[in-house]
Amino acid sequence: MSIRSSVSVLATTAVLAVACGGGAQPVAPSPGRSMALTSSDGGGPASATVEKIVGGIERAVMLFDACDPATFNAALGPGTCSRNGGVTFQQFLDQLGQHHSIGPWHFAPGVLTMKAGQTLVAVNTGGEAHTFTEVEDYGGGIVPVLNTLTGLTAVAPECTHLQPSDFLAPGQRSSETEDEEGVEKYQCCIHPWMRAEVRISER
Repeated sequence: MSIRSSVSVLATTAVLAVACGGGAQPVAPSPGRSMALTSSDGGGPASATVEKIVGGIERAVMLFDACDPATFNAALGPGTCSRNGGVTFQQFLDQLGQHHSIGPWHFAPGVLTMKAGQTLVAVNTGGEAHTFTEVEDYGGGIVPVLNTLTGLTAVAPECTHLQPSDFLAPGQRSSETEDEEGVEKYQCCIHPWMRAEVRISER
């Protein structure tokens, strides 16, 4: 199967999963964690500015990409990318094959510090669907051709048990209250080079 065909089939599946997810509650990555998914439609929490999200009891990780809607939608299907301008689909594949990651597709900050009792928020500010999945160890995601281009041979096990509600469409966010100190790792299970480390200290 060609690169285009492989990516098309899997990306379309991910997009359909997002569409079917609706306002359902995502599965918490760890027992005892409370997760909530809110669409930016209707003025929910996802419509808040970055400045309002960061600070207080909330700490945020922003999910970025730079997809070009004309070429991504032509290659992967309508609705795959909803932002304006950016990196073409061919440039995306070329850069990924050469560098094994693409800078504009990233979590920011890559390292986040917070205290137990604060809420960790992930906000998709890009134009594609992403996941913000807690993993034991970083690994590949659900799109084999992207794993190949990034040189990731082992898929993160947590990425094999995704629910439709684990996908964050553009403008959506997830949140969970961190109850225990420690270090947690998160990655996108579609674009597995998108990663963040969350360091949680005592209250």
